[in-house]
Amino acid sequence: MDTNKKQQLKITATKARMGIIEGTYNAKSGHPGGSLSITDVLTYLYFEKMNIDPNEPDKKDRDRFVLSKGHAAPALYSVLALRGFFSTDEIKKLRKPNEMLQGHPSISIPGVDMSTGSLGQGISTACGMALAAKLDGAKYRVYAALGDGEIEEGQVWEAAMFAAHKKLDNLTIVVDFNNLQIDGTLDEVNSPCPIDEKFAAFGWDVTVIDDGNDFDQIEKAFDHTSTVTGKPSVIIAKTAKGKGVSFMENQVGWHGKAPDAAQYADAMNELNAKLAELEG
Repeated sequence: MDTNKKQQLKITATKARMGIIEGTYNAKSGHPGGSLSITDVLTYLYFEKMNIDPNEPDKKDRDRFVLSKGHAAPALYSVLALRGFFSTDEIKKLRKPNEMLQGHPSISIPGVDMSTGSLGQGISTACGMALAAKLDGAKYRVYAALGDGEIEEGQVWEAAMFAAHKKLDNLTIVVDFNNLQIDGTLDEVNSPCPIDEKFAAFGWDVTVIDDGNDFDQIEKAFDHTSTVTGKPSVIIAKTAKGKGVSFMENQVGWHGKAPDAAQYADAMNELNAKLAELEG
């Protein structure tokens, strides 16, 4: 990846992480851990990969994205705001009554292509979008992000079977493999591993990246999926839950827990220092 482009993506991702902390702190609720782990993938998609236009969010030929792990909405909202779909001022209103940004994505929000929240269902809607493109002869691509705990849902594998059967090579999903879910590690709860072998057995093209928070690896993986024909693609991205905020990293407790005032200050100081380093 070009050095200047990578630097700008790192700056944008850091700002997006600041939005996640800002939103969850002001809401006094939310899911910062899983939002922080998927931030780099979302930043790459919305600022480099996808054919989208904030001035025309519903244009017919746009690429589609489905946040199947809907509880990571703070990450999606922060990236959408930075991309220009709505004002960054909305972030402080996260989960407030009668405001636009609620706890899970809603299709009423500019830039959001599907309402999600009930785990396992987002990938099914992504399959429907990809099939619709095939039937219409449209060229847009469909992307979706799933949690690693989410893929314990049986509906995910029904959708995976369907996507392979329909040869949906315009569909790419990312599994946010941070190895933590609400009650502990995957092994402690109900491990879906080996994830790569399971998707391969269902007929998918599989790419595993060792660092799903590294833009070089993210770009290489998405560039590969763009060349795949005859089957859907999955990128299994090994990430760190809470990435970018040191006291949140790899800590299961930040699923459904917002930072208090002191933690907010510590997180924002750390992210501001990182931003100053990147911009300096």
